[in-house]
Amino acid sequence: MTRPVCSRLPVAVNLPLLLQALAAIEDERWQGHFNSAYYSGDWSGVALISAADALTELSPGNGQPVHRAPWLQDSRWQEALCDWPLAVVSARLLRLGPGGCIHEHRDYDLGGPDADLRLHVPLLSPPDVDFWLDGQRIPMTAGECWFLDLSRPHRVANRSAQARIHLVLDCRPGPWLEQQIAEGLPTTPTPGAGPSDLARFQQRVEADPSLARTLQSLHELEAFVECAIALGAGQGLHFTREELRAAMRNGRRQWSDQWKA
Repeated sequence: MTRPVCSRLPVAVNLPLLLQALAAIEDERWQGHFNSAYYSGDWSGVALISAADALTELSPGNGQPVHRAPWLQDSRWQEALCDWPLAVVSARLLRLGPGGCIHEHRDYDLGGPDADLRLHVPLLSPPDVDFWLDGQRIPMTAGECWFLDLSRPHRVANRSAQARIHLVLDCRPGPWLEQQIAEGLPTTPTPGAGPSDLARFQQRVEADPSLARTLQSLHELEAFVECAIALGAGQGLHFTREELRAAMRNGRRQWSDQWKA
């Protein structure tokens, strides 16, 4: 199949049952994500199904899928998914805490013609969470099921005061799943292609000499970052330190240098 950027599947999600199962997860089961260089803040997870040869239960592997203790001890997970004929090779709860950021990256293992297909089922999804995929903001809400092609560049920022928690399923390609992805495309909400708050702030600085002068006067990086965030918030534009630093790292150092020259 030719994979779209995303598709909201036309399937029923038993959100109340999934939230009951989520509430029963003990705090100590949450483990920090293995890709520690990919995020700031709290990005943690609980493995429900993972490969037998994985270094940790949250890590990837190539072995046979193993049902982990939270799945085996609570039948509500299996009950909630029983109507979906999926070959699940990995099932994880992934939590991004308040203020947390997942830096832009690509999951290259999901890009091959026979690669697993990744589904996101938002369980707790505050509106102030920005999930950017291939330059577009994906408008996911709790109780939906989305296919996402995460072999493309993506990043997440949680600007809210609540945790964002998704049930993330990696599944083998199959006729039913591919049909659901195709049938979901016509009703998938249009991703937001507009500029981010950071890009809008850049535009305002370029148009406002007083803002530009304020930033030009700052020579220390941390002072520049703090001031830019505060000025943005004053304009109703909210972005994180990591977003600003990433913009400077990703070949856009002139974005700050033009104000410091």
